[in-house]
Amino acid sequence: MEINFKEILEKAELYKSDITKFLRDMIAIPSESSDEKKVVLRIKEEMEKVGFDKVEIDPMGNILGYIGHGQHLIAMDAHIDTVGVGNLDNWEFDPYLGFEDDELIGGRGGSDQEGGMASMVYAGKIIKDLKLEDDYTLLVTGTVQEEDCDGLCWQYIVEESKIKPEFVVITEPTSCNIYRGHRGRMEIKVTTHGISCHGSAPERGDNAIYKMAPILLELKELHKNLLDNDFLGKGTLTVSEVFFSSPSRCAVADGCSISIDRRLTDGETFETALEEIRNLPSVKSSGAIVEMYDYSKPAYTGLVYPTKSYFPTWVLDANHIVTQTTVDAFKGLFNENPLVDKWTFSTNGVSIMGRYKIPCIGFGPGHEDQAHAPNEVTYKSELVKAAAMYATIPLMYVNNKK
Repeated sequence: MEINFKEILEKAELYKSDITKFLRDMIAIPSESSDEKKVVLRIKEEMEKVGFDKVEIDPMGNILGYIGHGQHLIAMDAHIDTVGVGNLDNWEFDPYLGFEDDELIGGRGGSDQEGGMASMVYAGKIIKDLKLEDDYTLLVTGTVQEEDCDGLCWQYIVEESKIKPEFVVITEPTSCNIYRGHRGRMEIKVTTHGISCHGSAPERGDNAIYKMAPILLELKELHKNLLDNDFLGKGTLTVSEVFFSSPSRCAVADGCSISIDRRLTDGETFETALEEIRNLPSVKSSGAIVEMYDYSKPAYTGLVYPTKSYFPTWVLDANHIVTQTTVDAFKGLFNENPLVDKWTFSTNGVSIMGRYKIPCIGFGPGHEDQAHAPNEVTYKSELVKAAAMYATIPLMYVNNKK
């Protein structure tokens, strides 16, 4: 089927006010991880309103909307949980009431990443209006718990629901550029043990905090020597939390642990990352325990789906048909070459492609620097561009497969 790019752009522009209203409705509903039920029901209402063929909510609480009945299953994903608002003194407007002007929409989740969901739903409306359905089925997912444990939702979708698309468009913010990968990450815990005693005679005990001190210094040096990669950049390591156990403030600490945020570039694995730390002289001499954190927080439905806090790196080849399809759609719609790049942060692609090797490509409204920040904004023009892209990509893919 031939694609009329001008017609798609006109339809996307026509629905700008509808996309804006829908996004503002989602922003107004607090939806932190494991508390997404109300926003999921609002999305279900909008999917049914614009004419999705089937809308389901799975046992984890993810919402799955389908358009078409063709052979090629293509998915587009937005996580619809948000982080909290932090210190309200840092906000210049109410993070849930938000604001709107001719160019911007303000509010928590506008960029990260309910804007992607708003554009996807109205891409479905455009596909229906213009009869762009072909030999594909489009699956639009609004996924939960990503901010707490990215990719867990897709572990459930693939493993339990047995859904495996040919590829997935990740609609996290890309400033309407095309992203084809990002570093992975893992959450590591290092623990030292000691023996408590009265603080007036510390020589009688064994201070676990002192044992941690040289480990911290060696971790700082380890960060400088981690693997680098031409496309994704360097692996990183930072100590993000410190904990201790002690009978009282007047005692020697008998336990100390730290959390490490470890970003993995292409070529690094969780095994190599753990071994690098376990091989540090200070870790060996102190007998410290190095392990990954587990995640087992219940979904809003009550479902517990435990996993290790490991989120693999992924990169889609620049010449892959999915990359080329997305570039072709961009060129056709906007008559210019896109910037093809990568995310700094992590997305559900850690499971979709990192674990299951399902090709992922990124295209989303909103800017990375707005994610998790006070005074979060997104751009109406980007919401429109994204809706046009999402309506175009499935048909472009089917055409390119022929």
